[in-house]
Amino acid sequence: MQNKGLIKLFALLFGLVSIYQLSFTFKANQIEDTAKEAAIAKFAETEDDFQTKRNLEEIRYLDSLKTSKIQVGDKFESIDVYDLLVSKYNYTEVENNAMNLGLDLKGGINVILQISVRDILKGLANDSKDPVFNKALDDAEELQKDAQESYLESFFKAFDAIKGDTKLASPDIFANRDLQDVISFDMSDNEVKGIIETKIDESIVSAFEVLRKRIDKFGVTSPNIQRLGNSGRILLELPGAKDIERVTDLVTKTAQLQFWETYKTQDVLPYIMQVNQAMVEANKKEEAKAEQTEEVADEATIQDETSSAIDDLTGQIETDSTNVAEVNPLGIQGYGNGSTIATFLAKDKEKVMEQLNASKNRASLPAEMRYVRFVWGLQEEDSEFSQLYAIKGNRDGVPQLSGAVISDARQDFDPVSRPAVSMQMNAKGAKIWEEMTKKAFETQGFIAIVLDNIVYSAPSVSSGPIAGGNSQISGAFSLTEAVDLANVLRAGKLPASAEIVQSDIVGPSLGQEAIDSGMLSFGIALVFVLLWMIFYYGKAGAFADIALLLNILLIFGVLASLGAVLTLPGIAGIVLTIGISVDANVLIFERIKEELAKGKSQKESVKDGFSNALSSILDANITTGLTALILFVFGTGPIKGFATTLIIGILTSLFTAIFITRLLVDWYVNRGGNLQFSTAVTKGLFKNVNIDFLRKRKIAYVISGVFILASLGSLFTTGLDEGIDFVGGRTYQVRFAQDMSVEEVKGDLNAVFESAEVKTIGGPNQLKISTKYMVEDSSTEADEKVQSMLFETLKKYLPEGITYQEFLDGSGDQKVGKMLSSKVSPTIADDIKKSSIWAILGSLVVVFLYILLRFKKWQFSLGAVAAVFHDVLIVLGIYSLTWRFMPFSMEIDQTFIAAILTVIGYSLNDTVVVFDRIREYFNENLGWKFDTTINKSINSTISRTLNTSLTTLVVLLAMFIFGADSLKDLLFALIIGVLVGTYSSVFIATPIMYDTAKKGNATEALKNKVKEEIEEA
Repeated sequence: MQNKGLIKLFALLFGLVSIYQLSFTFKANQIEDTAKEAAIAKFAETEDDFQTKRNLEEIRYLDSLKTSKIQVGDKFESIDVYDLLVSKYNYTEVENNAMNLGLDLKGGINVILQISVRDILKGLANDSKDPVFNKALDDAEELQKDAQESYLESFFKAFDAIKGDTKLASPDIFANRDLQDVISFDMSDNEVKGIIETKIDESIVSAFEVLRKRIDKFGVTSPNIQRLGNSGRILLELPGAKDIERVTDLVTKTAQLQFWETYKTQDVLPYIMQVNQAMVEANKKEEAKAEQTEEVADEATIQDETSSAIDDLTGQIETDSTNVAEVNPLGIQGYGNGSTIATFLAKDKEKVMEQLNASKNRASLPAEMRYVRFVWGLQEEDSEFSQLYAIKGNRDGVPQLSGAVISDARQDFDPVSRPAVSMQMNAKGAKIWEEMTKKAFETQGFIAIVLDNIVYSAPSVSSGPIAGGNSQISGAFSLTEAVDLANVLRAGKLPASAEIVQSDIVGPSLGQEAIDSGMLSFGIALVFVLLWMIFYYGKAGAFADIALLLNILLIFGVLASLGAVLTLPGIAGIVLTIGISVDANVLIFERIKEELAKGKSQKESVKDGFSNALSSILDANITTGLTALILFVFGTGPIKGFATTLIIGILTSLFTAIFITRLLVDWYVNRGGNLQFSTAVTKGLFKNVNIDFLRKRKIAYVISGVFILASLGSLFTTGLDEGIDFVGGRTYQVRFAQDMSVEEVKGDLNAVFESAEVKTIGGPNQLKISTKYMVEDSSTEADEKVQSMLFETLKKYLPEGITYQEFLDGSGDQKVGKMLSSKVSPTIADDIKKSSIWAILGSLVVVFLYILLRFKKWQFSLGAVAAVFHDVLIVLGIYSLTWRFMPFSMEIDQTFIAAILTVIGYSLNDTVVVFDRIREYFNENLGWKFDTTINKSINSTISRTLNTSLTTLVVLLAMFIFGADSLKDLLFALIIGVLVGTYSSVFIATPIMYDTAKKGNATEALKNKVKEEIEEA
């Protein structure tokens, strides 16, 4: 082997870099464990809502490591937490260099947001009131329920259907003042459509950037945000995020910041009292009608009461609690003083707004106050009261100053050390702000700072006009809320509302269980493979084991170096790589054994064995790599993680098998060592196998035909258990303290949700619950409603006294409650199904073309693809036949598609090895008959086929038995795929190739192909 020194250096450096990179992961885990222990020590389980308090304390502890500074000379620097002798690192640097764990291992949230194109269109049309435009928007909503096209395409279609003489370039629609530079009145609809498409795309890009900036400041380790095609959808992955409500609020908030002048208390309080008195009168009339009596109120009394109230603005209303409805039906709890008008009970907010905005009441407002807007203030935590403000609105509802002028925002503290947000405005905003503050100073007025229709504060201006555009928002919010608000303002507002159409929420306890079970199965699989290689190949097997261990180190090192996210399917991909990586060493060792059997010297046998095996190794790994690459392109979230680890594993396996194993073997042989590449038990095993496989092909055709017909019959009758990925809905994984009756729980849930699917998952005390209730409503309010209804229905099965929050957190020693939840809207479910089909078809086409390129005969491609179809149909058929009674979930979802594509790759791996040997034997044995050549080729590879299949199967079985419950469906498909794929490569792919090629000139074509390769070499 050439350049041994360079390879040794590269392997050494590669290994050291991997160890260095992984050391950050161990340190980060150590720090996180310390934070967890500190939180446990601070909050005992006897405290109310202890799990939430511990989560917040853990976050606070880690945040303090990031933000705390120490003085070093004249500078303040972050605290160092990791000393590597040559360099020191603070916690932020350690965290950034550590391996990223996906949400299924760390807990967290994965959401797909749909940016509302309808909102963007309304914004571009300046909220047009044109009836044709608005009807087209509504019609587009209806079209979207069954369409695969984008909302914009549905809008254009709906508009064309009803437009009549109305044009998109109408001044009432898109030819408005804001778009006058790009859209003129004389433009055709087609010209306008192109411009609107561009504007929509720009708005979605803007939304993407706003979300990216917000998430970057959120403090989550290794967040992932990506735009999904041109659909207006954005994927967010936030591993480790524990405050789901906070995350949801952060990513869906539009952040409409506005500055308004406010009315003073004495300006509006007479109206409040008048509305209250009107309610008193209405109540009296109702009572009088009921008692057949009448009372007439004295208007003078009303005026007296109003005057008295204004005279004592800060006084409390004293009422007989038993008679509140008679004298205070509006529920006034206190009067304001300055910018606030009055205080009410939070539970009465809806009633108060309904009365204040009722047209019959607003008719009594003075003309100068007809545009007054009533807005609630920011409610203090744990407070039952809310304060009411009145801002000086206008006909268009447009504020004098909006958040668009904010150029910077940061978390700060007000003069009394309460959390606040300081803002800096641009030049335009600074000028308007100076005018507003000047007016407020001169009139002793107030300016309300309103965010998303909530008044955060309404300060007065006591020191004259504020120049320079600096301002501050202070109010009754926590430090966390202040940080989030500053992030939102700095990032900017979303150009349209964002709706969560798909989500996966994994509790941290379930993530830890996944890590534990994944590592256990990983260890068991690894030990078996290491022992098997030594048992079968002796000392050579030990060299292969060293290469395999280095391979695993490199896989984790590369994942950490690239910042790739390790997911539970990713661990499955690594474990599968262990099984597949053995294949390269098996191929090499089997070829060396063949060379030794020919009487060659050990050095020559090693050299020729590695050389002869190279073609098969490359072909086999390239076909598997191609399917993994397609999976990476079409997959999202954990599935992309599976593909990532598989691709990295294939590359590192090639390096370690071809170079590292070769270095070790050469080193041992060159120093005089004797390698037999077998042991006393395995010596001569499979040496004289001579099975006439082609003679048995018709029996195999019949057996496969029966399985395929049974599979097709079941698929067309019973069908498959389609998961929410493909049909839409909400799924919850709930754990109980005792074993549960599926039918009993299903009956209770059906009574509430009309329809619900309940299955046991993992154990009899854990259920997977799916429902399509409110499936069309993807709002966070609908999510909360469904989740709350689920809790109330299951409450009788849960430990006594468990709270809703504890249920959501999966609290207690037994981790009882919701462990995981997922949501997929029907629209995105259709898209997932379509992309899955394309992924499978795409992989088949790519593999067909690759094999055609390598073997130059379409018969080889046909045989390989036929075998793949055979394998996929049988896997689908077994799922269709067994999903009703299997003790684990067998839903057809994105994970299952990952399994199918992996089966395709594995089946091709086996097939290509056989095909490579057939091509080789054609050149070496020119006098053999066509069928003899094929039979000899299969027999010569049988040892490799069984070895690889056995190690891969044991690895998969270890994962299946000891691994996480959520992976059982993926692993079951892979186990079937390995069994069927091994069978089909011998009894389907090769026979079909033989039957289609035996009447042609296959032999000559293969000879010519081999000669060309020899000449090129």
